Amino acid sequence: MTKFESDVKVIPYPQDRVYSKLSNLYNLESVKDRLPQDKVKDVIFDSDSLSFNVSPIGEISLKIVEREPDKCIKLESTKSPMPFNIWIQIVPVTEEECKIKVTLGVELNPFMKTMVQKPLKDGLEKMVEMLSMIHY
Repeated sequence: MTKFESDVKVIPYPQDRVYSKLSNLYNLESVKDRLPQDKVKDVIFDSDSLSFNVSPIGEISLKIVEREPDKCIKLESTKSPMPFNIWIQIVPVTEEECKIKVTLGVELNPFMKTMVQKPLKDGLEKMVEMLSMIHY
């Protein structure tokens, strides 16, 4: 399993509020309009899963497989060209501020790794940046 980690972002909201919002995927509906419309389409959310179509990859579906209250949300792909998982980690800084980091784990052969490493890392950075801008 190859792991990619985003930069750590500081969020000006308490850890429990950030976790509470992100642990229910339906709450991500509010960021739907921030997604690049030319690349991400057909976004569908419920509390435990989300699916979307990414150009040129195709349909991707994820579901939450584990919630560790206030600290971590683990998601796993249920439909994807290659299986992967995502961990969203939330760590307190102060009572009114926390840090967030997103880790992606994906099975890649060495050839694929060199091809997709940069786009995956860029996508991860965009994801953590978007999560850091949500109003919690």
